[in-house]
Amino acid sequence: MTTATTPFLEHLLAGQKIVAAEPAGWANRLRADALERAHQLTLPTTRDEDWRFTDLSPLYKLVFRPASAAPALGADAIAAFAAPEAGCRLVFVDGHFAAPLSQLPPAGATLVVQPLVDGLKVRGEKVHAHLASLAGFADDAFRAVNTAYLHDGALVIVPRNHAEAAPVHVLFVSTQAEVATHPRLLVVAESGADVTVLEDYVALHEGAYCTNAVTEIAVGANARVRHVRVQRESRAAFHIATAAVRLDRDAAYHAVSVAVGARISRLNHDVVHAAEGAFCALDGLALVGGRQLADTHSFVDHTVPHTGGRQLHKTVVADGARAVFNGRVVVRPGAQQTNSAQESRNLLLSDKAQVDTKPQLEIFADDVKCAHGATVGQLEAEELFYLESRGIGRDAARNLLTYGFAAEIVDRIPLASVAKALRETVLARTQSKE
Repeated sequence: MTTATTPFLEHLLAGQKIVAAEPAGWANRLRADALERAHQLTLPTTRDEDWRFTDLSPLYKLVFRPASAAPALGADAIAAFAAPEAGCRLVFVDGHFAAPLSQLPPAGATLVVQPLVDGLKVRGEKVHAHLASLAGFADDAFRAVNTAYLHDGALVIVPRNHAEAAPVHVLFVSTQAEVATHPRLLVVAESGADVTVLEDYVALHEGAYCTNAVTEIAVGANARVRHVRVQRESRAAFHIATAAVRLDRDAAYHAVSVAVGARISRLNHDVVHAAEGAFCALDGLALVGGRQLADTHSFVDHTVPHTGGRQLHKTVVADGARAVFNGRVVVRPGAQQTNSAQESRNLLLSDKAQVDTKPQLEIFADDVKCAHGATVGQLEAEELFYLESRGIGRDAARNLLTYGFAAEIVDRIPLASVAKALRETVLARTQSKE
């Protein structure tokens, strides 16, 4: 195991500063506890079961500094990433809130979209009820470091029985190489609320940097949350992330996660069904090539009876890239009438591409309906022959089939502009010639 005294972790922690005169004193205590815990924890290596296919040694060899003050960007700099459907937008540049680029709700609005540090001042009690309770840091060094850096995070609170028609866009932009940022997002959908949140990671350069992100989403009773997570960072970047979700009675959560950037990316996606009637749908796509590695670990926890869920995760792996998927579904004792299905489908575009997939069911109740499956392979010869027999060239046929395989996930994104941009990315990535 890598110790907490490595240069990598020491430099990450060196820039941490406790905010003085914090109105919510508990927030300072939380940061201090996280900082202390980060010094005690070890970083994961391939000796750890959950990381055995994802070697982070290329990350540990680098030294990242805290991001300096963000440059003043004009609106044109992020225009390519704007989602016109969004009613509100929070923009963070190199980890710092960029007010001129952001669009907050009008005065008097019931919807809360604001920097986390502002929310602590006026909504400390509500934030306290959820922050770091869904994504604990006791056993995870990356989450501990992120919590120690709790400053310019994003806060979204959807009040009771409020249906927000326009999506909320939270955009994290990188402009500096050789820096580490620690994005934080807290979404609270109160009872009966309805909202769509776009969590978006982009880069304006091709350098190496580290994004260490944590997202927490509390879905109240009978609330609905659609969560779109797009990771399209520099292909030299490192992206380590946790998304932790809690579902109350009759709550519904639908996530679409797309990863096309980063040299190494890892997403831990955890969903807890905490009350009866809760349902989650997890759709994921990793599109990698070159030397990229994309790792998705999901944990769907059915703790009570009468809950449901489904998951479809796809990977498209080209060149010498590698994709990892571990999907763990647990049905706890007494969680009868659980209905859960999981599928992992993986497409290899070269002989050097690798996929490690492990769908995993752990069932401790006897009255359930659960299934899982995994496929790994190349394009079907019969499908290629069918298209070629109708006058489509072999290269075009390969590209068409690859695009169709990946686009199934992209088409489930409920924002037309984002889906269109990602379709173009998929199309560009799937253009190959033998």
